[in-house]
Formats: sequence, structure tokens, C-alpha cells
Amino acid sequence: MSQSGATLARANVEFPQHFPSPGWVEHEPEEIWDSVLRAIAEALRQASVRGPELAAIGITNQRETTLLWERQTDRPIHRALVWQDRRTAPLCDTLREQGHEATVRERAGLVLDPYFSGTKLAWLLENVAGARQRAERGELAFGTVDSYLVWRLAGGARGSAPHVTDVTNASRTLLMHLASRRWDPTLCALLGVPLAVLPEIVPSAGTVARTNGVPGLPDGIPIAGIAGDQHAALFGQACFDVGDGKLTYGTGAFLLVNTGAQPVPSKFGLLSTLAWQIGDEPTYALEGSCFIAGAAVQWLRDGLGILQSASEVEALARSVPSSEGLVFVPALSGLGAPYWDAGARGLIWGITRGTTRAHLARATLEAIAFQCTDLVRSMSEDLGRPIGKLRVDGGAAANDLLLELQADLAGVAVERPNELESTARGAAMLAGVGVGVFRNGRDAAKMVKIEKTFEVGMDDLERQRRLTAWAHAVRRARSAL
Repeated sequence: MSQSGATLARANVEFPQHFPSPGWVEHEPEEIWDSVLRAIAEALRQASVRGPELAAIGITNQRETTLLWERQTDRPIHRALVWQDRRTAPLCDTLREQGHEATVRERAGLVLDPYFSGTKLAWLLENVAGARQRAERGELAFGTVDSYLVWRLAGGARGSAPHVTDVTNASRTLLMHLASRRWDPTLCALLGVPLAVLPEIVPSAGTVARTNGVPGLPDGIPIAGIAGDQHAALFGQACFDVGDGKLTYGTGAFLLVNTGAQPVPSKFGLLSTLAWQIGDEPTYALEGSCFIAGAAVQWLRDGLGILQSASEVEALARSVPSSEGLVFVPALSGLGAPYWDAGARGLIWGITRGTTRAHLARATLEAIAFQCTDLVRSMSEDLGRPIGKLRVDGGAAANDLLLELQADLAGVAVERPNELESTARGAAMLAGVGVGVFRNGRDAAKMVKIEKTFEVGMDDLERQRRLTAWAHAVRRARSAL
């Protein structure tokens, strides 16, 4: 990415996922590293850029994937446990039954769930022969993918690489105290994690290492920006003021809203997390997710067969002026925030003799917008103020009708940048700040260019009528709690 924000090249390299048991998902660390090397080479080739021309490297990653390796050999002692891995559900259930949920929520801002990396690390220490003793002796290093990539890019044991993670990734481990931004001895003891295995927590911007012995790159390039994917996207969307939010439409949907210099607890089960840290100044965020967003359109295509491709959904939905009262609650995997109802099931409510596949297509886009509106309204109440700015990214952000519906139902103007890859842009912006290419985030924000703004076109009375119908349908879809 150039200093002006232009994407010079993009390279994607897939690597295998391993499923040794139902609900278990693993990656081979060497395959991760090999994919990075191949992506670097291909991106430099496409951009016609030589290694010495690189000002800095930024890293962004899926946040909770967990690795454990030997400090002296760089050798992982087990495959990485991927963020989707559910093998630690029994441990989470036990801790919850023992009454530890409130402690975790208060100290880490999170909930007890296998999603987070702390319980994955606990599993590795307990189930890999000798791992706990070796970790206590300081022989092993734990990290999420950002830590592992910094270690390898900086030469590993051969190059005396630093063992670090940034605050955003640390805030997703169940092991960091959210307010102090330090490893929490109480939480570490709860999960049986020795402090000696943990990386140093560093800010999201600033040089933490330099390349050393990386094929295709010269030594000495600063590694100067690190953030988990959703946090990088918030920074990459220039959401720098309290109340600014970014909404990513993928298979699910993720909303992060800037809450300023202090963490904000949620009444709705939303997660309190670090947005980023520059220098000694932290910025916090609230995070909420919908389990099903783009996956609902995929279900129309693959499950019902009413679409040939997902890209057809907008034209089909626009072929009718409204959904004619049809409401679709896409609880195909339960309901996430603010309901947290794993037993909820999908429901299509309001079917009449005149209902067509076009009405269902439109109701599906409305359902995505309704779910995200629930998050917007919950975060607004937690903050005690309206959401000020809502910027979008992800594949479905190219759908104009979805964004029109989102603005109308949330009552907030929606801004779409001309480059939807805000995660990579955020990592580049942080790296640029880290090496002084940009003075600060607002200077880096000149990289962000808005392609289109979707203004609110629905009056308050109609919005309330639609939200009431949605709430009625959600109640019907919920399990008997």
C-alpha cells in the first residue's frame, strides 16, 4: 500500500485447515509461515516494488488462533489451535459453573468462551507432554499469529527475535487486565498459565523488531504496526472519535465502536476491548457480532436454490418495492449479541399467498440490517450517546440496497470507502504512524477516501414500526430460556 492509500498489490495464499476431531480446527504453523513468504514474494512482484523500498511492515491477524513454540529452536510443539476451535468448551462450562464469569467480565471485558485464546493455551499446557513444566522454566513461547510472525520475520532464535504481542491481541486472550493493559495474575492463575510463557505487551504502533534473514526481503525493515483484524479495520476506517463505528459485513457481521480512553462495560453482553494503543495512549472499543450476515444470502443460494450466485440478491430484492411484511430472523446458528441465545432457530414470519422469492431476498437483506441495528442501538445505550459515524467494509458492503436499508433502520448515515479492504489499510496506517511516515492517526486518515454516503431516508414512525415487527419476530424465534 502506498503512502496515499493506493493498494499497489494484493496476494492471497491459502493453506490447509486440519480437523482432527469434531469441533477441533488446527493450522500447521510452518504452513502459515510459508504462505506469508509466498504472499510477500507475489505482492512485491505484482507491485514492481523492491524490498529496500518498503518503509515499514504492518501485521494484522485473526485474533485468537493460539501457538506454542520452543524459544531455542522456533519449533512449534503442536499445531496452532484456530479461533474457531471448540475443544475447550467443557473447561469454559466448568469455570462458569464455579462462578468465575463475573471475574473474567470485570477484569478482561470478555466472556468465558472457547473462542478466546487463554483456554486454548491452557489446553496445550495440559495436554502436550511436558509443556507445563517447560513453560514454567521459560523454554516455551505462547503467541497469537501476530507474535509468531514477528518472531519469524525478526529471525527467530537465530536473530534474537523479540517475543511480543500488541494490546489488541492481548485483550482477546482472557489473560490481560483491560484497564491496566498488563497480564493479570488472577486470570493467569484461573487458567493455570505461567507468566513466563507470555509475550511482552506492546503498543499497536511503533517499531518492535526488524526483518532478519527473511527470504526475499532485506534485513532491517521495521515491523511497526500490529493489530487484530477488527481493530485494524476500525483504525483503517479512521474511527477516531468516541461514538464512531465500523461495521464489517462478512459471513457474520462485526460492529466495533470507539469508546475513548476508558473501557465501557456493556449491559447487553457486548465485549469491551482495546481498539488500539499509540504511545502510552490507549483507545477502547465495544464489540458486537451477528453470527449470520452474508451466510444468510449463501443459504438462499445453497440451501433453498433461489439464487444462482450471491451477487444476484440485490437485483432480485429490488424487483419488489418492499418485503410486504415478511420478516426473516436468520438464527441459523442461534442469536448473538444482544440476545446470546444459542437455542434460537431461524424463522420466516408473515408469509402470505402473494409471497415470492423476491420478497424473501429483500427480507434477507433487511434481516442483516435489523441485526446490525440491534448492535448499534445497544452500543448507543451503553455509551449514553448516539453513534456518530458508521463506516462499512466487507464483501456485502458493495450492496447498495443493504446499505440503504442499514442507514434507514439504524437511523445513522452509512459511509462506504472506495477501498473496502480496511483491515490491511489499518495495519499500513499503524505501521506508517509507527515509523513517522504519518504524524498520527488523523494524518494517516488521508489514506481513507469515501466513495458514497447513504443518508437516512426513513421517518421515525416508519422506522419504529419496522423495528417493532422485527422484535416480535425475534421473540418468536427465541428458545425457552
